[in-house]
Amino acid sequence: MSSGHDHSIKNYNSAFTIGVALNISFVIIEAVYGVISGSLALIADAGHNLSDVLGLLLAWGAIWLAARAATDQRTYGFRKATILASLGSALLLLLSLGAISWEAIGRFSDPQPVHGMTVIIVAGIGVVINTVTAMLFISGQKDDLNIKGAYLHMAADAAVSLGVVIAGAIGMFTGWLLVDPITSLLIVVIIFIGTWSLLKDSMNLALDSVPKGINVAEIRAYLGDLPQVSQLHDLHVWALSTTEVALSVHLIITESEQLPANFLTRIQQQLHDEHGIEHTTIQLEKEGDEQCLLNG
Repeated sequence: MSSGHDHSIKNYNSAFTIGVALNISFVIIEAVYGVISGSLALIADAGHNLSDVLGLLLAWGAIWLAARAATDQRTYGFRKATILASLGSALLLLLSLGAISWEAIGRFSDPQPVHGMTVIIVAGIGVVINTVTAMLFISGQKDDLNIKGAYLHMAADAAVSLGVVIAGAIGMFTGWLLVDPITSLLIVVIIFIGTWSLLKDSMNLALDSVPKGINVAEIRAYLGDLPQVSQLHDLHVWALSTTEVALSVHLIITESEQLPANFLTRIQQQLHDEHGIEHTTIQLEKEGDEQCLLNG
């Protein structure tokens, strides 16, 4: 028997529209003034912001796909697109970080003067834009890896832009040319930490690992302690999407116990309320029946 709980994907269309528009505009501004001022820190941050725009577009498209109805060919619909989008976003970001690191290392042997005030003003605009964008996703970042990725990236961008402001001020008042590539590498390190976490979580979900926060041992203990259940096998827990978790299990029912009318409903409700399982599939088997092929 399977149970699918209604799961409404919150409408983030407005948040994505505003976030993408703001960040595309800022990428253009930051890249142009990065070239004019000779600031690798600005160009690096522009490249990172561009990768974030692509990440926002991936997340947005995946959420749209996940809302589409299932078909005979895709019985789960496109829910897994949200997982693939978060994985793709992390990989894009890693490529961007590699390019920034390469350019920054080259600047150590050939440092360039930077127009400090230009850097401070443009990066300051970035602090505001990235903070506003992050706030658009703050309400959903606890429950959805896609939204969490968007939120963390924007919040990190706000901090990084603030770092660029500081680097611009140091360069302007001290004339230290190496502050720009050093700041760029610090940007890479900060972003890499968050990106690595996103990459691991996304990869785990893509490989059908048990999602974070779900304790399979506790679920097994709960099911095994039911008075009507003598044994259980083939317990599987995996992510249907970045917001939905599925479970399947075979329960062997004790012959001496009478099943209550709400037996399956009670189990499904308990798994939903205590463990966040959205989609439960339970196969019941009686003791003494022909052995299940999956338990052979």
